[in-house]
Amino acid sequence: MIKGISEAGVHEVNLVVNDEHRQLHLPPWVTLLDALRNHLGLTGTKKGCDHGQCGACTVICDDERILSCLTLATMKDGSNITTIEGIGSEDELHPLQSAFIEHDAFQCGYCTPGQICSGVAMLAAGRGDTREEIQDLMSGNLCRCGANTNIIDAIIAVKNQSK
Repeated sequence: MIKGISEAGVHEVNLVVNDEHRQLHLPPWVTLLDALRNHLGLTGTKKGCDHGQCGACTVICDDERILSCLTLATMKDGSNITTIEGIGSEDELHPLQSAFIEHDAFQCGYCTPGQICSGVAMLAAGRGDTREEIQDLMSGNLCRCGANTNIIDAIIAVKNQSK
């Protein structure tokens, strides 16, 4: 038997999700998105297109934003994952969450968790120095409602606060 794989083909996957160690036993084809939503009950991360085209499933993995629908959970064994549930809390919002509210940067809200995770990772990496760069870097996160201008305004506001 190969280490980490049971006789039934189930893999042991160890993740740190929102600063909490989680051990899962998953078939090898389970995506990180499905592991988060269906096995850990973290439904803030959304399943949009399930093809990596909309960005609704964006999470932060080892300080990089990734599309969890295109990532097998087994590929991230040992990784540190931050979902929207780990960005802030109801009592203490992350500055970008507050800026989304202040700048009316969401309408239906379906894309918002992925937008915020993507924006938080981009800002943490020190990227997005101009409106055009932010627009380009956030282009993988689609908003069907058309709140893109307000999303960029919210990111700029947080970027300016940190200067």
